[in-house]
Amino acid sequence: MAPGTIFVDHTTASAEVARELAAQSAKSDIAFLDAPVSGGQAGAENGALTVMVGGAQESFDQARPVIDSYARAVGLMGPVGSGQLTKMVNQICIAGLVQGLSEGLDFASRCGLDVGKVLEVISKGAAQSWQMENRGHTMERDEFEFGFAVDWMRKDLGLCLDEARRVKGRLPVTALVDQFYAEVQAMGGGRWDTSSLIRRLRDSTH
Repeated sequence: MAPGTIFVDHTTASAEVARELAAQSAKSDIAFLDAPVSGGQAGAENGALTVMVGGAQESFDQARPVIDSYARAVGLMGPVGSGQLTKMVNQICIAGLVQGLSEGLDFASRCGLDVGKVLEVISKGAAQSWQMENRGHTMERDEFEFGFAVDWMRKDLGLCLDEARRVKGRLPVTALVDQFYAEVQAMGGGRWDTSSLIRRLRDSTH
């Protein structure tokens, strides 16, 4: 890249890797923004990603018009590394939410409820979430051949757990769900969508 350009990195990695890349870029007079995304395959295809950015305000302001062309929401979260840390928060929240949704839907099914009707009602209340709206019915139909893969989620949760150890934070639910995803991988579901957590509960061995 030429001096004076801006390197916008949409990789999901550690904050430390982002800082290392920024330091290397600076040696060549290249600005660096760590800018991991959320929104999955559909968000990318529809130009509706959420982009979490770390870096200098000036560089962010220059890159913003380009990022806006494929983002529904974009924010500068702080210095380099802050984008990656914000993405970790995103993945921590999703992990616990998907497990809760899986347990709720499996419970509804075992109780003899019409899961579709349950989703229609509770999605209008306090339990509503993006995961419920976009994955609830596909989870009901046992469809997991799309979206964000379990293998990728485990990589991301590993980053979260490593960072938590570094800052002396506690992520007990995240650590537990990470192990649940390991069980899904063992079932051959490494490339299934992350909503496949419900498969563990449907398997009679659990």
